[in-house]
Amino acid sequence: MQEEEHDNLSQTDGNKAQESIVENQSAENKAIEEIQNLNAEVSEDASAHDNHDEPMQNYEALSMENLVDELEKLISSDKIMSVKNHVEEIKSAFLSKYNHFIEEKKEEFIHENPESATEFEYHFPLKSKFDTAYNNFRTKKNNHFKSLESDLKLNLQTRLALIEELKTLINPSENIKDSLKQFNDLRERWKTAGGIPKDKYNHVWNNYHFHVENFYDYLHLDREARDIDFKHNLEAKLKIIARTQELINEVDVMKAFRELQSLHKIWKEDIGPVSREKREEIWEIFSELTKQMHDKREAIFAIQRGSEVDNLAKKKEIIAEIETIATQKVDIHSGWQVLVDRVEALREQFFSAGKVPNDVNEQTWSEFKSAVRNFNIHKNSFYKDIKKDQQTNLDKKNALVARAKELQESTDFNVSTPIMKKIQEEWKQIGHVPRKYSDTVWSAFKTACNHYFDRLHAEKNESEAVEIEAFDKKKEYLEKLKDFQLVGTHKEDLDAIKVHIEAWKNIGKVPFARRHIEGKFNKILDTLFEKLSLSKKDTEMMRFSNRLDQLSEGNDTKKIDGEKIFLMRKVDEVQNEIFQLENNIQFFAKAKKDSPMVLEVMKNIEKQKEELATWKEKLRQIRSL
Repeated sequence: MQEEEHDNLSQTDGNKAQESIVENQSAENKAIEEIQNLNAEVSEDASAHDNHDEPMQNYEALSMENLVDELEKLISSDKIMSVKNHVEEIKSAFLSKYNHFIEEKKEEFIHENPESATEFEYHFPLKSKFDTAYNNFRTKKNNHFKSLESDLKLNLQTRLALIEELKTLINPSENIKDSLKQFNDLRERWKTAGGIPKDKYNHVWNNYHFHVENFYDYLHLDREARDIDFKHNLEAKLKIIARTQELINEVDVMKAFRELQSLHKIWKEDIGPVSREKREEIWEIFSELTKQMHDKREAIFAIQRGSEVDNLAKKKEIIAEIETIATQKVDIHSGWQVLVDRVEALREQFFSAGKVPNDVNEQTWSEFKSAVRNFNIHKNSFYKDIKKDQQTNLDKKNALVARAKELQESTDFNVSTPIMKKIQEEWKQIGHVPRKYSDTVWSAFKTACNHYFDRLHAEKNESEAVEIEAFDKKKEYLEKLKDFQLVGTHKEDLDAIKVHIEAWKNIGKVPFARRHIEGKFNKILDTLFEKLSLSKKDTEMMRFSNRLDQLSEGNDTKKIDGEKIFLMRKVDEVQNEIFQLENNIQFFAKAKKDSPMVLEVMKNIEKQKEELATWKEKLRQIRSL
């Protein structure tokens, strides 16, 4: 029983060992097959070997402008196939970004023109620049393949003919030395025969090696020559094995693998066979080392695939955050600007996150576009509601522009300036207008306002010069007036004073900052009026008339309005006083009319009526301005 169990265990262990051997051979075969396929590509097109020299960038993280710049730089290379993979990666990244960009522009167009029958069109110069560069690449690539295709067919025919020629060398009737000489010549021609189609590569080379080995077996008749060649080939292959062992320890695994690929090509194409008893042995060693290098390379790919999984997780988080933002309720423009900036930042993070596994790349990109689209729909629904308000604001601003243009050539600055200032204040109170009209309507309004106020300032500058000249003249006039003396005749003196007043008025207005000179003139008048035996009313009215002229010249509407209100109040006060005095008379109805108290009240009433007449005359004059 125990022996049976032992036998069963031994058999199980043996099966496991056998399975392990099979798995190991399978892994070796896979590694060898991958390198042979790569070498087949290189055999067809030598420039394909340069594909690995340029490190692949994260093109998704670049902007469309940078992608086009990178594309133009790459296609300037003479070896167009060496940049093929990079160009296709750039194309994929650019078109993804471009299509997403156009979708957003189309949504904006539909949002802003919901009832328009015009089809959406968007000219994007950068897309034209990209198309030109990519078409240049395709033209170069097609020309390269056309040239290559004819050469590959011709080279294939040459190699097949050489194999047929090789078969004829195995001829017992021929001298072995002559056959060996022909063989060496044929081998040199084989080395320079050129590349062949990659789908024929392994078959043609295996067929060639088969007949080469047959030829060496045939050479057993000339063992010495054959053994020398075997020894030389063995030394060359052992050197390759030694170099491969060194490559196992290289830090740059990808670079080491590319060199290993070249070593396999040399092993297969440049070095002949070794003795039959060594063939399997050295091939197994080389295959095992190849498997080790292949495993190290696969480990790097596994790390990259792990990074792609991490990148996928990051992109999923970004998509989820955008979806969350798309559900937030915001009722103000500034709040939406914050969300727009946040989504834009997330979009940049998405593009710079790196590659994701190929099998989920399209799905991830679709989910991202869907999340951004939902956000834009949510945003556009908000702005659709305020679009009507913006259109109303635009109508209001256009109306203000029309009013400003009507006034921009006005010469009545006293009337127009307050209106223009009011228009500017109204403009400030109006909210936003549609963005595409904002600059235009503002430019029109600003131009009309600037034109008016430039004219106003020019007018003021001209008036200021005239006013300064008037000030200088009034200074001179005051000096002359100091020497003026009354002659003692009332009428002549009054007429002379009126002439001075009229002459003073005719000189004109002085600058506001120098109007103190008017006060000096009024003091001289007061002194003259005191010397002149005028009635109080006449004196008061002459002074008021002079003051009124000064207010009128100064165009100070606030002071004029203030003076008018003051006069109206004085009229009311005096009328009330008269009314009160007349009521008081009723209390003295039984008193004698010549009673001192009654006479005093009556005298006061007359005095108030004279004052009332003066105030009313002043009010009439100021209202007549």
